[in-house]
Parts: sequence; C-alpha cells; structure tokens
Amino acid sequence: MAFVPGLTLCRRFHDEVLAPLLARRLPAVRYAAGLLDGGSELLGLDTPRSTDHDWGPRTQLFVADPADVAPVRALLDAELPAEFLGWPTRFAGGPDVRLGVVRADGDRHGVSVDELGGWLRGRLGCDPCTGMGVADWLAVPTQRLAELTGGAVFHDGLDGALTAARARLAWYPDDVWRYVLAAGWHRIGQAEHLVGRCAEVGDELGSRVVTGGLARDLMRLGLLLHRRWPPYAKWLGTVFAALPPAAPVLDALAAALGTGGWPERQAGLVRALETVAAWTNDTGLAAPVDPSVRQFHHRPFLVLDADRFVAALCAAVTDPDLRARPPVGAVDQYLDNVAVLTDLERVRRVAAAVLPD
Repeated sequence: MAFVPGLTLCRRFHDEVLAPLLARRLPAVRYAAGLLDGGSELLGLDTPRSTDHDWGPRTQLFVADPADVAPVRALLDAELPAEFLGWPTRFAGGPDVRLGVVRADGDRHGVSVDELGGWLRGRLGCDPCTGMGVADWLAVPTQRLAELTGGAVFHDGLDGALTAARARLAWYPDDVWRYVLAAGWHRIGQAEHLVGRCAEVGDELGSRVVTGGLARDLMRLGLLLHRRWPPYAKWLGTVFAALPPAAPVLDALAAALGTGGWPERQAGLVRALETVAAWTNDTGLAAPVDPSVRQFHHRPFLVLDADRFVAALCAAVTDPDLRARPPVGAVDQYLDNVAVLTDLERVRRVAAAVLPD
C-alpha cells in the first residue's frame, strides 16, 4: 500500500466514509470530528515507519449529548467498511496498545466516540471551554498540549465547540508564560557551570552528559519563546529545527555536543546561551537583560548567569499568587517520567503536591 500522510488519510476517511454514513443513518446526531489524541501524524511527522503500529484510518468523533455515544458506536461497529484506500480499518493489538497494528482480521476499529466535555476533562483534568486556572495550565504536559492543538478538525457541528477549545489551548496566558520561561532559565542556571567543572577534573563524559541536559533545556526553552509546545523527546529536535531562527542554535549545540574537548564545548554553549537569551529579550515579556556570558565567580568557566533572566521574568508577573510561587514551573519541567506524564491522575497529583494552591 502506498504511504499517505496520516492526517490526509484520516481526513479522507471521515469525509468519504464516516460523514456519509452518519448523515444517512443518524442524521439527527450533531458531532465534531478530528484527530487530536496523539501520534506522529498530528505533528505531520509520520513516515512509512509509522505505519507499523498506532497508525491507520481513524478518527475521533465528539458528540454534545452523552446519550448519542452508544448508538453512534453501535452503528460504526456494524457498518464500517473493512478497508479504506487499501488500508484495513480494523486493528489488532494488546490492551496496552492504543490501536495496535492495522490488520483486516483485527477486533477493533479506529473511530472513537465521546462526549466532548468529558473527553477534554479526561485528557486535561478540566474543560478549557469553561476556563483553565493557573494550576490547570501548570499540570498539563506540553506534549499533551501539542497533541490537542496539533492534528486537525475535520468537522465541527457542535457550534464550533471543538474549534473553540483548541483556540483556548493555543498558548499560555502571559503571566503563566513568564513563569514557565523563568522556570526554564532556572533549570539552566542550576547546571550551566557544571560543564566546566566536570571537564576541569577530567570527567569528559560527565561534562558531555551535563551539556546534553542543557541542550535539551535550551531547545525546550527556545520553542516556548516562539510559542511552540515542546513535544516529547522523539520529536524535540525535529520540531526545534523547524523554527525559522533555529540555525545558529543548532550549529552551536552541534559544536557543544561534538567530538571536541572542553574549549569547543564551552564555545558552542556560549553561542547557544547568548542566542536564546536574546530571544527572551525579544519577547518583550520582561525588562531586557544583558544576554552576554560572564565568568562564573573566579572560576575559569563562562556562564550566562541565567538567574538574571529568572529575576526579570518573575518581576514582570502581575498575578500575586503566581508571583509568590518558586520558579519550579510546569509539570514536565521538573518531571520526566512517561508513566506519570501520560497518566492524568498521576500527573495532577504530582503537580498538586509540588505546587499546591
């Protein structure tokens, strides 16, 4: 079967199969349809390799009335065609696989049916259409926000409710944005001097490991500065590289992570730090800070002294409750465990414990 980008395949699946079927058999049911629940295709990054699991003709249907869920599911179970554009519409896989492998003899199809508000609460812990507080924003991993605002809406027959929900998730409120950026710089400030110290005592591997962590934090911070939700590790570099101004940072981080020794590593980090620092000033979210590096106390290491940016951003926060919080940030700035970040109850419990209201 010829590869078709997943969003193209799924849009056609809705337009050519699902929409006519629902119009013919359940014309009174109002629904929205799209693809927002995860997968490389939501970011337009799927390839033929993606088709080996969790990929195929699929769509999410959202209804306004919970009473419509059961009849729509029953219709789909009974009348979906066996394949579409040569791809089976049925899937096989274990209980821990979202859809499994596309297979004609599979026992599941890829069309989910949910009441919209309930589905959003199940993904976020809140319904963005009724409002999101600071604690809600800080408890949602950016990968989840990238999914919900990526993908596509194929049809919105719920008076625009699905489109409105995505619009409200498009970006942080400014004060939350400032706070999250401050937390990103705080992480960098805690580690930027360790690269040189490791190298000074001959720990080249340790120096490279710290550099890798700083590179990851700088890439996430760069995306946040350009109003892009950072995705999880697999796609972080790809999405960052797509930023129009990313080239100088990519070049600098490649040098910092290359085969050279400490002098080359420091030179690359300096260029990356100063560039992302200048991006921070460009946002206008806080008073500008000198983006030049300087010596770390009396030690022969150059650092940005990133906490200067933390102070400027925190000083610009106007919400007194948010301003009083330590610069810990959003949940995926201090937690990196997939089993927690992908589990709504776990991630909200962790966020509530770390930054209680």
